Amino acid sequence: MSGIISYGAYIPLWRLSRDVIAAGWGRASLGGERSVANNDEDTVTMAVEAVLDCLNNVDRGIVDGLYFASTTAPFREKQCAALVAAAADLRTDIITMDFSNSLRAGTAALRAALDAVNSGSAENVVVVAADSRLAYPRSDYEQNFGDGAAALLVSRNHTPVATVEASYSVSNDMYDVWRLDKDIFVQSWEDRFIIEHGYLENMSKAISGLMKRQDLKAESVNKAIFYAPNVRAQQTLARQVGLDVKTQLQDLLMGSLGVCGSAHALIMLVAALEEAKGGETFLLASYGDGSDAFLIKVTEAVGKIKGKQRGVKGFLNSKRSLPSYERYLSYRGLVEPQPGEPFRLFPSSSASWRERNWAIRFHGSRCKNCGLITFPIQRVCYGCRSKDNYEEVRLSDKRGTVYTFSLDTLAGRSDDPMVPHIVIESELGKTRIYSIMTDCDPSEIKIGMSVEMTFRRMYEGAGMYNYFWKCRPVR
Repeated sequence: MSGIISYGAYIPLWRLSRDVIAAGWGRASLGGERSVANNDEDTVTMAVEAVLDCLNNVDRGIVDGLYFASTTAPFREKQCAALVAAAADLRTDIITMDFSNSLRAGTAALRAALDAVNSGSAENVVVVAADSRLAYPRSDYEQNFGDGAAALLVSRNHTPVATVEASYSVSNDMYDVWRLDKDIFVQSWEDRFIIEHGYLENMSKAISGLMKRQDLKAESVNKAIFYAPNVRAQQTLARQVGLDVKTQLQDLLMGSLGVCGSAHALIMLVAALEEAKGGETFLLASYGDGSDAFLIKVTEAVGKIKGKQRGVKGFLNSKRSLPSYERYLSYRGLVEPQPGEPFRLFPSSSASWRERNWAIRFHGSRCKNCGLITFPIQRVCYGCRSKDNYEEVRLSDKRGTVYTFSLDTLAGRSDDPMVPHIVIESELGKTRIYSIMTDCDPSEIKIGMSVEMTFRRMYEGAGMYNYFWKCRPVR
């Protein structure tokens, strides 16, 4: 039987207090805080982070497929899964697929991965979901939404930390929460109609259908992992299907994270696995144009993987507060800040194709003659001058220290006016790497500071998004 052999997550560093959002509009606060992706982050970069967290201490060569799910993918006609797989430095002979257009995209990708593994068309598939949805300013959704990603490695040939015993789905076509192809913000119908005839009706059908098919009693469930638009709806659903809200319901993470769209059900599952014990029974359910429900059994192997990933808990505990609501609006592109120095280089499809191994996979070259590692990849070793005698080595998963740095006050934009330019000395061969630092306070940068690499969006030009690796203080 197929199951989950590893898991990971990613929550952006930045948090915004809902009190700050409410103060901007002179309205009531829903309390707590929500996660906010940086201005150089999107669903692809967050997915890369979650995949790397999931594959920590896992041989990436075993991965046969990567399924990417999101309702806010940066491309309309370009596969994000292929980009995520390249940045994660996976093999090229793998299956890559995108899942979109529904809040159930994350669990749809999970079900497809399980089917692929069970059928034998693939042995190990990574499922990653990420979302960064935009709500109308001043709306409840603006306070409720959060940004984040989660990843699961599904397999049938390795010892699972949890097995997926069964699933059950229902489909439902209705306008409750949606976006047209021309929309920026999420639209919705009247809240009571959404909850009663959309969320509660369809979630209870899927959950009850699964429990009946599997002859599962409510008291046998250790943890009910139910996606919900808010805490009240989640608790109402739990009571409808006979569960105890206080002892059986997984935390929605509303107060510390917000609801992360198609990624949220998987984020909650990762959070549950981080606290799980062998032998426990999970009931996972998601919503969006219907509902998916899964029966999951935790194995004794779950204890062996704990602490190997940062996961939801690690990333939630690593945070900084955005200083203002205006900064959030700027990061989401809703308020245009004064631009900095224009970037005078323009993307080239052919150049990015030629340079993809060092620019996207973040490979350096190691000379086979003298062992010197250089970045970017060099055909001629500047240590011993041997030509085309090198092997590629991965640098993205290596930490380093700040060798030297400068602070550029001209290249930034008005919301982030200072750009830290860093020369890193990597832990692999003391390789020197030029980088820009993100997710930092420039005043705290110092020589010898520990840093790690992070995949980010650099700029937009010639109708393309340009991605590259930056560094950040170790989270």
